[in-house]
Amino acid sequence: MDHDTTATDLARAPSLGELFRGFLGLGLISFGGALPHARRALVEERRWLSPAEFTDLLGLCQFLPGGNVINLSVAVGMRFRGLPGALAGILGLIAGPSLVVIGLGVLYERTQDDPHVRHLFAGLAAAAAGLLVAMSLKILLPLRRDPAAATIAAIGFIAIAILRIPLLPTMLVLTPLSIVVAARAAR
Repeated sequence: MDHDTTATDLARAPSLGELFRGFLGLGLISFGGALPHARRALVEERRWLSPAEFTDLLGLCQFLPGGNVINLSVAVGMRFRGLPGALAGILGLIAGPSLVVIGLGVLYERTQDDPHVRHLFAGLAAAAAGLLVAMSLKILLPLRRDPAAATIAAIGFIAIAILRIPLLPTMLVLTPLSIVVAARAAR
């Protein structure tokens, strides 16, 4: 076992059932975006990860292809229980929501022309945007103690959100830069 292993790795390592149920619950309450709920569930409620660990793991998951929260469920499961944990995490995350989405798709097909339904979806989109902003602020908090990491995050934001540079080229530049900065800081 690595000497840098944190207490979250040992004292609170979730079982396969806890991983499945944790991500099942997360998937079922996360309409409009699971990321804000994921941070709250994994860091604040279940305490499986520290805020810094969540931010680091999310950074990795954002770089990988696929959905961030799907990648996160696999990474968290893998971290605590290896391949069986990764399977428990991802199956928990997608099982319930898949059934709910299929049911809602059938319902929406029958009601999509109703103006009330259109207004409902507009309201849901606004709520999802608010959750994303709140989660972004919580993820930024650990960076306030690390000016180099905050600078790289700001450069990434400017490149993607303002300059509209695609994610892949931005990550191909910022990832090596982040590694160099982190290596120098570790010295």
